[in-house]
Amino acid sequence: MEPWNLQPAHDTGLTPSERFRSVRRESGLLESLAHHACFSLLRSYFAIAHRLTIVGRENLPAHGPFVLAANHCSHLDALALGAALTPRHRERAFPIAAGDVFFQTKMTSTFSAIMLNALPMWRKNCGPHALTDLRQKLQEEKAIFIIFPEGGRSRTGSMMPFKHGLGMLVAETNVPVVPCGLIGTFDALPAERNFPRPGAIKLAIGNPLQFGSIANDRSGWSQIAKSIESRVRDLIGQSRAA
Repeated sequence: MEPWNLQPAHDTGLTPSERFRSVRRESGLLESLAHHACFSLLRSYFAIAHRLTIVGRENLPAHGPFVLAANHCSHLDALALGAALTPRHRERAFPIAAGDVFFQTKMTSTFSAIMLNALPMWRKNCGPHALTDLRQKLQEEKAIFIIFPEGGRSRTGSMMPFKHGLGMLVAETNVPVVPCGLIGTFDALPAERNFPRPGAIKLAIGNPLQFGSIANDRSGWSQIAKSIESRVRDLIGQSRAA
């Protein structure tokens, strides 16, 4: 019989405040219960207030690691994508959120980490090490990332070009990227509003794409970003025409 190989948690030694703001964070029992309760409430909210329609849910991989990449024009976007996930996905699902918005104070950090299971991405001081840590977590922990490659919310509702960060996460890996198109979130909660208004939201989920043969360099990152951007635009166009 082989001896047990006990490994300490990745967030061992961090204070609670540091844990909430770290990509090394692991969920405990109470946090897991909070995540499941939050997801259940979200699904009910979107069904009632926004009549959320999901097309292509069968395209979601059965388990992680994988990345959901979508257009971004509202704070409702990550919540809508989270509501689309099945119970078996929830524990390892991490929205990648702007650190300067969702992790700026202890209160927002606690809410974002415990209720949303979000991980911070610091836009102003984001060095290569930050994406390297996320890439490692994605693969080693079989995580599910919810990502908005535009880098910020659209102020007009029109999609902006995708940035290279997505490519840096998945180039030369077999991690699937699932393109997603969101329609209706901008009308429900644009950037200038503080509270959402009722309105229909539609989520189109495309076929997973893999980029194991794409070089992990600037050229490869750009190729991946453009490929996913094109597919997301197609999903939005097809959904609006349907």
